[in-house]
Amino acid sequence: MSAKDAPPPLPEPLLVEVADSHTHLDLQSGTVEEALVKAAAVGVTTVVQVGCDVKGSRWAAETAAAHDHVHAAVALHPNEAPRIVLGDPDGWSRQGARQGGGEAALDDALGEIDRLAALPYVRGVGETGLDFFRTGPEGIAAQERSFRAHIEIAKRHGKALVIHDREAHADVLRVLDEEGAPERTVFHCYSGDAAMAEICAAKGYYMSFAGNVTFKNAQHLRDALAVAPLELVLVETDAPFLTPAPYRGRPNAPYLIPVTLRAMAEVRGIGENEMAEAIAVNTARAFDY
Repeated sequence: MSAKDAPPPLPEPLLVEVADSHTHLDLQSGTVEEALVKAAAVGVTTVVQVGCDVKGSRWAAETAAAHDHVHAAVALHPNEAPRIVLGDPDGWSRQGARQGGGEAALDDALGEIDRLAALPYVRGVGETGLDFFRTGPEGIAAQERSFRAHIEIAKRHGKALVIHDREAHADVLRVLDEEGAPERTVFHCYSGDAAMAEICAAKGYYMSFAGNVTFKNAQHLRDALAVAPLELVLVETDAPFLTPAPYRGRPNAPYLIPVTLRAMAEVRGIGENEMAEAIAVNTARAFDY
């Protein structure tokens, strides 16, 4: 195993237990149990396991049912909706190459997400939203229809809405306004600037910061974190992606939350315990556990 592929070392444990508000255990190496033990050893005692397609959402729900400290969020990722409707000839997603199934296939998939969202250990509907980075203009209609359906599902079941927003800030905010956002709405891997953070704050949206808040080129994220109300701030890994500096490029996992949290505390000019206490309370409130 090259140094680049080697898991980073365990950070110093946090003294206040926190949650990883967004992770993908199904994409990480090792077992769920190993990941949870390693995370708990450094004070990360709760994780929100997030589904991105029907199969992953079923897995998230089953994993949450089997583990007290795992909560599930279920959804069709914004990039999944166009693949269901139009097909995925390159097989970029984990399902491999697929034929388009049209609107009826999207209806079927949304029906399954609706069924899963009713389960008690499913605490969120997401990640849903809009992604104009990977999906071209031909996929936007399917993304937006799927996003609106997820908002309705979240509201009907009283679950948190977990937003994926990539290069689509204005449109995500527009759709939330048009549909009426659920009571608890979380911008996962917050990617906006300080001005957008002020809009989110005014609407009571949670902003969850990932390891990219530590990247040299991410001053806009630190500026957003500096103005976000502390009671609306969460922390996440989005593991195995977005590993915080100085381990960028190596595999991420929930046990690395302390690295990001300490960097966040520094941006806010507060102690890590104060940061951890706020985040622990906020995550439990956001996901109603």
